[in-house]
Amino acid sequence: MKKIVILDGKTLGEISLEKLSEIGEVRYYDTTDISEVKERVREANIVLTNKVILNRENLSEANNLEFIAEVATGFNNIDIEYAKEKGIGVANVAGYSTNAVVQHTFAATLALLDEVAYYDNYVKSGEYSKSGLFTCLDRPYYEIEGKTWGIIGLGNIGKKVAKIAEAFGAKVVYYSTTGINSNNDFSRVSFDDLLSKSDIISIHAPLNENTLGLINYEALCKMKNSAVLVNMGRGPIVVEEDLARAIDEDRIRGAALDVFEVEPIKINSPLLTMKNKDRIILSPHIAWASVEARERLFNEVVENITAFYNGEIRNRVDK
Repeated sequence: MKKIVILDGKTLGEISLEKLSEIGEVRYYDTTDISEVKERVREANIVLTNKVILNRENLSEANNLEFIAEVATGFNNIDIEYAKEKGIGVANVAGYSTNAVVQHTFAATLALLDEVAYYDNYVKSGEYSKSGLFTCLDRPYYEIEGKTWGIIGLGNIGKKVAKIAEAFGAKVVYYSTTGINSNNDFSRVSFDDLLSKSDIISIHAPLNENTLGLINYEALCKMKNSAVLVNMGRGPIVVEEDLARAIDEDRIRGAALDVFEVEPIKINSPLLTMKNKDRIILSPHIAWASVEARERLFNEVVENITAFYNGEIRNRVDK
């Protein structure tokens, strides 16, 4: 039987390994430090990794390694050139989390616009019971209807967000970070136009030389002071120090982030020490991780492994 090693299984949460056990003998680790990789993969035929780095050095003694399953879409943690040299197959999984990320985009946006956390606390704290009034209008909230929703990154996730935003009654515009993406269903605008015209800006772009630090203080100051920013792309697209400053200075209304410059977020991050923390919603990179999305991901990983041993080219990134 094949020897299968899962290096950071905790990133999948509670999930059955039964299908994987049908392929081979599974050795499971919640997490793996970079210093532990070489020993753990030494005898493996198949390695599953999400964020653990696999490189020339720590794979050098894995003489039995035949296949690396990336348990994610991004595969920058794997030395693809080394894998090619050694004839090691590598496959990733794309598209499994689209529905989850889109849903979380709207959950975070609506929580921000509707002041959900504030009013939830208002009722639970007993203040509502003491008020003598049937309602509370302390915090104004706003509708999406009639607003302009700007999207950075009109890929599969961005397109689905755009369609749902339209269903809410928003006008959708988008900015192409490459300058070559074109879509006839929505209006493409310049970066400055997107910043100045949008009431809501959501980010669904990959991290690259065009997007690193794209949302900095200068960009934030070009936004409406009533606008909100939602980042569901990659953390370093937004300069966190600049965002905290912009919100504290009332340059924008607020923000919702699921991704951060460093993950987990640093304890001294400006986002955790800013004055107006009630105007920002933070979640620990979970937009991708609905139960259904994690099941799809794991099933696709198993399919990738099965396909490899059947001689099929399926989701291979080493070709």
